[in-house]
Amino acid sequence: MAADARLETVNLSRRGAELRVELNRPDALNAWTLQLGRDLQTALERAREDDVRVVVITGAGRAFSSGADLRQGFDRTADGRPDVGTPLRTIYHPVILGVRELPKPVVAAVNGPAVGIGCSLALACDLVVARESAYFLLAFVNIGLVPDGGSSAFVPTRAGLPRAAEMAMLGERVPAPRALEWGLVNRVVADEAFEAEVDALAERLAAGPTRSYAGTKAQLNAWSYRGLAEQLELEARVQEQMAASGDFAEGVAAFLGKRSPKFEGA
Repeated sequence: MAADARLETVNLSRRGAELRVELNRPDALNAWTLQLGRDLQTALERAREDDVRVVVITGAGRAFSSGADLRQGFDRTADGRPDVGTPLRTIYHPVILGVRELPKPVVAAVNGPAVGIGCSLALACDLVVARESAYFLLAFVNIGLVPDGGSSAFVPTRAGLPRAAEMAMLGERVPAPRALEWGLVNRVVADEAFEAEVDALAERLAAGPTRSYAGTKAQLNAWSYRGLAEQLELEARVQEQMAASGDFAEGVAAFLGKRSPKFEGA
């Protein structure tokens, strides 16, 4: 697959009508930074080019994405609180909406852990193919936050309300085989056969009726995600409240200190 372009944190490559988008921070397990979000926005702009007929999103190295990079810290609001709302609205939401609104099939090739916003990104895609050793995790609760990136819509839509509550409130790993049982993903493939399976699926979609795919996607969006933009805004507002809490401060400190948090419900 010949390289088409290389951004700072995302690799783009082309093979025929396929655009491969690879999150490229392998040393950080492809954790999201503001730059990675901007690079994904650029990638989705490229995906709208006429000669692209299918998009595959995957991760470099051994992870799909470990979620937001907490080591980067946060800007502060005027009253001194961590500013989580601005990056959600200006970086994360355009990426998630861009995946859903792209009039072409988008495949998540989940090659390893998909955590937090990484999980949200995977589940935003039209088809999700996971390596057998991969897992999915809504880790937000483990640092005193709530799901964002659309996962409060994607998980209940795919797996139902009971599974969504379990993932969001317990913050436990869901191994790929269980994710398949729950309906979170479309296919789970043995690790050694994963790349071939993804390539074959991308080739099939690239050779298919692109306008039909776009029409199907518009129908499914209208039925399942008509209020997605409003749900994303709700996530941002609730997340801003959580970011002002003592539990969030403790959760981040515990994460960075590699210890268990001691939440006090405040």
